[in-house]
Amino acid sequence: MSKGTSLSELRRLALALPGTFEQDHHGRPSFRVEGRIYATVWDAAHINVMLEEPRIRSLVQGAPGTYGKGWWGGRLRCVRVDLRLVKPPHVGELLRESWERYRRTM
Repeated sequence: MSKGTSLSELRRLALALPGTFEQDHHGRPSFRVEGRIYATVWDAAHINVMLEEPRIRSLVQGAPGTYGKGWWGGRLRCVRVDLRLVKPPHVGELLRESWERYRRTM
């Protein structure tokens, strides 16, 4: 049994969140709610999940081999998650956290 999360499992988790749709973002799949990106597939083994800066720093500090910082526009914007190291329930929690953040701000 695999320890990590497959891309098909990631898609299932993301698309199960109400109002989520998948759309291309510069050649990469992204998951959006109300038009705003909350997660992007970076490559076959990594996703970027848009979270609050303190949460990103906490995840990276707690498991630097599993999580990385994602910068955009000079600001810390997302956590890069190594799908090979994170089980589906935790990926689902991170996706929901980001999804809820964007639902609240709409």
